[in-house]
Amino acid sequence: MAIVFSATDHAHMAQALRLAERGLYTTQPNPRVGCVIAHGEAVVGAGWHERAGAAHAEVVALAAAGTRARGAAAYVTLEPCAHFGRTPPCADALIAAGIARVVAAAADPNPRVDGRGFEKLRAAGIVVESGLMRDAARELNRGFFSRIERGRPWVRIKLAMSVDGRTALSSGASQWITGEAARADVQHWRARSSAILTGSGTVLADDPRLTVRDPRLATSANFPSSESSFAGAEGRGEGETPRGATTPETSERSAKGFSPLRVVLDGNLRTPRGARVLDGSAPTLIVHAPGRLGTDDRFAAAELAAFGTDARGEIDLAALLRLLAARGINELQVEAGATLCGALQAADLVDELLLYVAPVLLGDGGRPLLVLPPPASVAAGRRLHLFDQRLIGGDQRLLYRCNPL
Repeated sequence: MAIVFSATDHAHMAQALRLAERGLYTTQPNPRVGCVIAHGEAVVGAGWHERAGAAHAEVVALAAAGTRARGAAAYVTLEPCAHFGRTPPCADALIAAGIARVVAAAADPNPRVDGRGFEKLRAAGIVVESGLMRDAARELNRGFFSRIERGRPWVRIKLAMSVDGRTALSSGASQWITGEAARADVQHWRARSSAILTGSGTVLADDPRLTVRDPRLATSANFPSSESSFAGAEGRGEGETPRGATTPETSERSAKGFSPLRVVLDGNLRTPRGARVLDGSAPTLIVHAPGRLGTDDRFAAAELAAFGTDARGEIDLAALLRLLAARGINELQVEAGATLCGALQAADLVDELLLYVAPVLLGDGGRPLLVLPPPASVAAGRRLHLFDQRLIGGDQRLLYRCNPL
């Protein structure tokens, strides 16, 4: 029998989701979680998980509620954890506080949780109900759910193009197709990502920094900006990474809140001395083919990783995504050229396409958006779902979904 939630239940969970969204840029590799504690319509405590290693949302909300938590209902966007990590289980904290009812938006797929939190709460006599605003909770944490359930990060390709579908002139010149507002908007998408992937061709052509340069995104006290048009939720356990733990990729994020891992696909180690991705300003991983050795000091500020190749001699992209997931990467933003982006799309490894369209014409000699094998027919072409559309300055921003979560 389906659970019927009241209007009050919906209002409290919506508030919990808004609180969870405050951790959009800072919780990596943990999910974003919010919690509201209430007696009927009266909220007595609220909180969110700010960053890995900090208190979980329920603990923060319980501290705010104090003794008023006894007999109250707790609205939490992800199943409370039932295991010890850096902090004790949140299920135990809810039980000790005398919570009478727990309403969760989504179950936690982490094998260390995965129903155990609900079981512990029910065994203590607490009424447990789940599924309220589940889709919104999963949407906010689509990278976390992708990593745990599919074994790979949520992959987003960011591209900018002219109205006639060109990303650069034939010479490769592309600065700047889009306006200042669109370029600032990209910073929010970078900040919510665990890692940014590019190829050596892009490094050689553009010498990108691949960092988040907006200091306002350095703290969870800032609400999400224009990239977020959805209510969200967070969660608790983190797959291979113990809840609350950090990894080499996320320690910088935990300290500052805005430095995703830079991943450069560089099979032949062509990244030149002095490239900005080697400046040590953010953690950097250089992925190269077996047998290539970076024996000089070019890569002193980066990590080198030899990686296997597929039947064509190219670095195995699916295996690379599995490696990144094992290292705690939830959302991967790809900022690369048409070849790498096309290879990911052709391998069906792209989940969404973030496309900025500028009101400019670059002509038929310009470079294409993606290098893809042609379909056998128009009907056989890959159809995308337009998930979001808005005007950013003078440019259009289109968000297409390629794969459902």
